[in-house]
Amino acid sequence: MPSSAIMHAMPHLGRHIRITKQTANIFTMIENEIAVRLGFFFGIFLLMAAWEIHAPKRALTVSKLLRWRSNLTLTLLNSILLRLLFPIAGTGMAIYAQSKGWGLFNWIETPSWLAVIVSILLLDLVIYWQHVMMHAFPVLWRLHRAHHADLDIDVTTGARFHPFEMLLSMLIKFAAITLLGAPALAVLIFEVILNAMAMFNHSNIRLPAALDQGLRKLIVTPDVHRVHHSAISQEMNSNFGFNLVIWDKLFRTYRDQPQAGHQNMTIGLREWRDTAICCRFINILIIPFRK
Repeated sequence: MPSSAIMHAMPHLGRHIRITKQTANIFTMIENEIAVRLGFFFGIFLLMAAWEIHAPKRALTVSKLLRWRSNLTLTLLNSILLRLLFPIAGTGMAIYAQSKGWGLFNWIETPSWLAVIVSILLLDLVIYWQHVMMHAFPVLWRLHRAHHADLDIDVTTGARFHPFEMLLSMLIKFAAITLLGAPALAVLIFEVILNAMAMFNHSNIRLPAALDQGLRKLIVTPDVHRVHHSAISQEMNSNFGFNLVIWDKLFRTYRDQPQAGHQNMTIGLREWRDTAICCRFINILIIPFRK
């Protein structure tokens, strides 16, 4: 090839190399994200499941086998759907946004550690408001009530969401990541924290009162979030946070204790108390379409 042709091809070759490297980075991050998230998921799940057996907070009212079979099948279905429809995942989206120069932290120079911390905090705030909106708008509530229809609350409830809600949640998350220009590391840490905290604060575990009071100054404990699963509407429309409790306190949606106490409160929805409707896999999928 003549030297002039080589010189002409150099910019295009460089661009191709950059694109190939960017693609490789995305796939490497995705592989790492899957490994990290699966490791934390199974570790936290097994820890909470064992804790529930050793020190349960409440006696369960429905067959654990029935609920776990349905809730975990739903979790598996959601995982497969999300990977098929959103193969690059949250961290991949963060890398892509960075390559395009999209978002706040790609527009302004910020120390990496500060961008990570602020991104985690703001993504948590987005999840809080997403949760509030799920209760506020009837069409969104139809999706979210599949989560609230569970007649007991334990570690598997933390992953029991209708597939349509999961898809919508992923789109909202992608939008937030893009607008923030959140670093990929921040997204990975946030995803791990969110999944771990969802299992922790839905768990049917008994914490010492002093420990619960200390933890709830910063994070959402199982006793805090259990109030949100009350069949009483005023209690259900409180304690929306999944991770940090500061948002509920800041926006005055925090409620300290359930009216009937944790042992006597009714979990689920007042209008649906039928085990077949609330706890069988196929019927959970139909819940958004029920009157």
